[in-house]
Amino acid sequence: MFEKLGAMPQDAILKVIEDYSADKRSNKIDLGVGVYRDETGATPILSSVKKAERKLLESQTTKSYLGSSGDPDFNQQMQHLVFGSKSGSGDRITTLQTPGGSGSLRIAAGIVLRTGSASAIWTGSPTWANHVPLLGSAGIEIKSYPYYDAESKTLQFDDMLGALQAVPAGDIVLLHGCCHNPTGLDLSEQQWREVSDVIAQRGIVPFIDIAYQGFASGIQIDNFGVRHLFDAVPEMLVASSCSKNFALYRDRVGALSVVSKDAKTAQIVRSQANNIVRTMYSMPPDHGGAVVKLILADAALRSEWESEVESMRLRLRSMRERLGGAMRELTPDHDFSHFERGNGMFSFVGVTPEQVERLKTEFAVYMVASSRINIAGITNNNVDHLAQSIAAVL
Repeated sequence: MFEKLGAMPQDAILKVIEDYSADKRSNKIDLGVGVYRDETGATPILSSVKKAERKLLESQTTKSYLGSSGDPDFNQQMQHLVFGSKSGSGDRITTLQTPGGSGSLRIAAGIVLRTGSASAIWTGSPTWANHVPLLGSAGIEIKSYPYYDAESKTLQFDDMLGALQAVPAGDIVLLHGCCHNPTGLDLSEQQWREVSDVIAQRGIVPFIDIAYQGFASGIQIDNFGVRHLFDAVPEMLVASSCSKNFALYRDRVGALSVVSKDAKTAQIVRSQANNIVRTMYSMPPDHGGAVVKLILADAALRSEWESEVESMRLRLRSMRERLGGAMRELTPDHDFSHFERGNGMFSFVGVTPEQVERLKTEFAVYMVASSRINIAGITNNNVDHLAQSIAAVL
């Protein structure tokens, strides 16, 4: 049976990790893998997470299964985090605990398929590398709208808006809530309003993936798009992740929220979602979600967590400014202002695959062929070497 299988091509990020690990040069820089790193290059466990885990160790009395929807208290806390004041309209919102943001996206795809509407999902070009294979493999047709102009390194907002005005009613438009991956370029609040107007007028269903809440402008600001669209449309989907802002990568903590036109429809959606979960992974893991629930419900822990997220946000902002400033000095004839205009962990450098290869072989700087980099891989100790290396291959 298995001899009929063919080998799949290696994942691009995993290849970068392997090559970086094998490199013996002391000045090497890893800008590939998408995890937050501190100034020392470590991906730390947050202090608030450690404290919550100690509380769990002392207070938990069972390791029995969660239901298919997960922990109701976790769902309520996540709903409030993602929707803010709009979570008070919870009779329209169904929230389920999922295995990470990826699990959330996959369950959302299952719900869409069960509607029998043959709706397509429109993703920006470019979008997170796993959006298309993850959603497309579920059996949904994937289409695209323009988002980023690689030549000018700017958001193609007019082209994006024009494309959305031609999306058929009932189709789904995938939007990044903040910290766009891979470009780092986000919609402004005014642009969110304009996009919302088109979506509402066209009868399009918005699908927001918010995986980096807190890393752009702040926890209470980064959900603007979710909050604004909630008031503008009768239905939407929101996938959220705790991997980055709680640094719970391996614990796989996420949530899916589905907004329906009324409470009755919301209950039907919940039953369908629970059935999909039951036939896929039965129920979500508990530990990471229990940690998040504790932090969000405890005033002291939440305050500490918010402070830690702010520190991570400010470090990313600082590295963007350091790299952007260095590139201005070294390459005055080139525009690298997109580093500073962007938010969060990711950005394109804007070099060719051949130049990416030179960066690796000649300067020990590692990134994927598209030149997407993880800003968190930059430190005060390596930013000058990085800028000089980029300048050298231009």
